Amino acid sequence: MNTVSLNAPTGAPVRATIRTVLFDLDGTLVDSAPDLAGATNEMLAARGLPEVPFERLRPMVGAGARGMMGVAFGVSPAELAFAALRDEFFDRYEQRLLRETHPFEGVAAMLRALSDDGLSWGIVTNKSERFALPLAQGLGWTALAAAVVGGDTTAHSKPHPAPLLEAARRAGVSPSECVYVGDDARDILAGRAAGMPTVAVRWGYLGDGEPIDAWGADVVLDTPAALTEWLRRSR
Repeated sequence: MNTVSLNAPTGAPVRATIRTVLFDLDGTLVDSAPDLAGATNEMLAARGLPEVPFERLRPMVGAGARGMMGVAFGVSPAELAFAALRDEFFDRYEQRLLRETHPFEGVAAMLRALSDDGLSWGIVTNKSERFALPLAQGLGWTALAAAVVGGDTTAHSKPHPAPLLEAARRAGVSPSECVYVGDDARDILAGRAAGMPTVAVRWGYLGDGEPIDAWGADVVLDTPAALTEWLRRSR
C-alpha cells in the first residue's frame, strides 16, 4: 500500500486508504466570523457599549459563545451572568446565520474535486444542530454531504472522538478510511482519538493557543487546493 508524508509534523506517513474527508465547519469550510462578531456587537450596541474590533473577535470564533462573551463582556461560563448572555447571543446569531457567512475561497472547487475523485465528504462541528443544519442547508450542502454532525448530535463534542465516529458511521466507512480536517487543536485531538489521519489548515481562525505546527497534525496545509493535491498524491 502506498503511503505519503507531506510536511507531516509527526513524521508519520498517512496511509492511502481514504474514502471520506470530514471537515470542521467554522474556520475550515466557512468564514462565519462576520456574523458571529456581528451578533456580539449587536449585543454591545443594544447596551450602549462600544463595539469590539472585528480583529479581536475573529480568533475567538472557535471558542463559540464562551469566546465571544469573554471578549465582549469579560464573562466566563462559570459566572451567573453568562447563561443569559449566551442565550441572547444565540438568538441574535440565529437571525443573521447567513447574512455575511460564506465558504472560504477555494472551498467550493475543493468539494467538487473530492466528488470528481470519488471521495465522499462530511461535516463534524461543535456548532449545535440548531445552527449547523440550517447553515449547511442554506449553502446547498445538505444533499451533498455524507454526514452533518453537530456539537449536540452525540453525547460528546470535540475533542472527544464520538462526533467523528458517528460521522464515519453515517458515511458508511470505517474511521481509518476518513481524514479529519480542521483549524483548531481540538480538531486534531479528536481526529487522532478517532483513529483518523488529520489535516490542520492555516486559512482558519487558529485560536490563541499553541501554534498550528505544534498541534501534531499529519499535515498542515495553506489552501483548499493544497488539500485536493495532497489527497491525490496519497492515492
